[in-house]
Amino acid sequence: MAKILVIDDEKAIRNSLKDILEYEKHEVTLAEDGKKGLKELSEKEFDIVLCDIKMPGIDGTEVLNKAIEQNIDSKFIMISGHGTVDTAVETIKKGAFDFLEKPLDLNRLLITVRNALELGKLAGETKILKKKVSKKYEMIGESKALKHIKEMVDKVAATDARVLITGDNGTGKELVAHRLHEKSNRSKGPFIEVNCAAIPSELIESELFGHEKGSFTSAHKQRTGKFEQANGGTIFLDEIGDMSLSAQAKVLRALQENKISRVGSDKQIKVDVRVIAATNKNLKEEIAAKRFREDLYHRISVILIHVPSLSERKEDIPLLIEHFISQISKEHGTAKKKIEPAAVKELQKINWTGNIRELRNVIERLMILCDKKITAKDVKLYAQPTAK
Repeated sequence: MAKILVIDDEKAIRNSLKDILEYEKHEVTLAEDGKKGLKELSEKEFDIVLCDIKMPGIDGTEVLNKAIEQNIDSKFIMISGHGTVDTAVETIKKGAFDFLEKPLDLNRLLITVRNALELGKLAGETKILKKKVSKKYEMIGESKALKHIKEMVDKVAATDARVLITGDNGTGKELVAHRLHEKSNRSKGPFIEVNCAAIPSELIESELFGHEKGSFTSAHKQRTGKFEQANGGTIFLDEIGDMSLSAQAKVLRALQENKISRVGSDKQIKVDVRVIAATNKNLKEEIAAKRFREDLYHRISVILIHVPSLSERKEDIPLLIEHFISQISKEHGTAKKKIEPAAVKELQKINWTGNIRELRNVIERLMILCDKKITAKDVKLYAQPTAK
């Protein structure tokens, strides 16, 4: 059952649509003009709005425009007379779902309503999934250091500038990369993550650029590389400091020309990707040691963002603890456990060499091993069990 608003100045059409739609088990609200329709939209949520275009006072086009301005999610189906078909087409360009021409055809009406509901359902599911993804990569904290990072991200996200994220392992460099992508104009495109440290040096080029069938012993079929997969979106080269020099040369060429070649092929493939890189290494030291190309460093470091260690932002630990308790209780399907203020203070005293990743592991351990409440004694007992 859907909630449907009918806006039409002709009483006969309003009542006719109400009878048809209620017979189909929908909940119908009527409005005799644009002003009343906008009032209903401001007070209630509707899945679908059936809106006449030609009405005295506020017409259907203006109702649609105001609904779009107010971010109303209802699917608009415009009702047009013979003389307003061109206007109806224009409303679709602006954001209406479809239009129905008078005299209304019953079958066309029901099919259009059904299609609008299906699209609305899909959009709702997509929105839920996006929220889940966003929550997974949420940056938790109110420290000055974290606020600075968020401000930096907000400034550069809308550009295609290449970003190099630095910081120790476990500080959350991948969260910064995801936030950059989600706030960018490429957010609807793919986000392809490559852990350069986890791929053997002899396979990194194939992983990044793909390969042709038979290009090497185990190449039994053609493979698309990560750069091609990221076309129109973002590629995140995590731990780029561990990439081999030969792969670095190919990445540099791809960035210079916006083209790649698969292993075993001379054919160049045009790619449109934004590159975000991250490393826990000091790349200037790696350059001095001839392990990293200086020209590549300058290509990937248009914007530099450094993620501080957890020890540098201990004021964020209480918020992170609450976040992890909620997150882990949902994952385990258990009730949230309370944590004593003294236990939080004990956790703030620890030198978190593994940073946020280590803190999360410790919170999970405490939630498994402790009773209903996590105490300071529990923290001393379980947080660092090997420490003496």
